[in-house]
Parts: sequence; structure tokens; C-alpha cells
Amino acid sequence: MAYDNKNYGDANRNNESIFSKRVKAGKRRTYFFDVKSTKGNDYFITITESKKRFEDDGYDRHKMFIYKEDFNKFAEALVETVNYVKTELMPDFDFDAFNHADDQEQYEQSKSVESIEALSATVSVAAATPSATTTEDNAADVDVWKI
Repeated sequence: MAYDNKNYGDANRNNESIFSKRVKAGKRRTYFFDVKSTKGNDYFITITESKKRFEDDGYDRHKMFIYKEDFNKFAEALVETVNYVKTELMPDFDFDAFNHADDQEQYEQSKSVESIEALSATVSVAAATPSATTTEDNAADVDVWKI
């Protein structure tokens, strides 16, 4: 079944996500966890499974809606179910072995943060060091660094 992403209904309704978390699961499957709001400024969670179709380069999407009154029950049932599989059905399986993609993404993010911090420290040192250049020279140097 193809997913049609047309927004039928009230044009003033805000269906944009307030918060979103994407979880890649293999080559074909992605899960999206989104927090959305209702017209009455209440909140709910949508969980969307998106699976790539190879025959037409489209996606199959399945969506669940979790409402605030069910948050605790849902979270408890999910944790209990996952723990049952981990401890009772597959106690010797290394579930952490599949975190390598997340580890690489976190490593790249930490390197980006380190680069930004190093650049910030360099800029701070340069700003604190007196310079004999004029304002025109500095303006010309800034133009060189523009992306």
C-alpha cells in the first residue's frame, strides 16, 4: 500500500513535529518518533515505520498514535517486552553489536564539537592578541574566510 502524504482537513491545523527522533534500522527500514500537538495544545506521539520499496522506489509507511494517557503503560510494556527477549529468549546474544552505526554518528558529532571548540579557542586567543593590522586589513581577511 502506498503512502499518500496529503494533508486533508483543516488547513489551519499544525501537524508539524515539535520533536523528532529518527532511528535507522538496516538498509530498508527507518523509524520516526515524533511529538505533535493537537488543536487544544495537548501532545501525542506518533511512531512511524518507513520501509523502502524496491519495485517503484517508494515507501510503505505504518503509523501508530500514542496519547498522553497511555504513555506510561506503553513505555512499560515496551521495556518489559524488550527485556523479556533479551533475558529469557536470547540471553547470550550481543545486542550492543548492532550499535556501530550509532557509535560512528556519535563519533562524528563529537569530532565536530571538538573542531568547533578548537576554532572558538583560536578565535578567542586571536581576539585577545593585539594586532598591528588596520580595520581595512581585517575586513579583507574576513572576506577570504566567507563560505
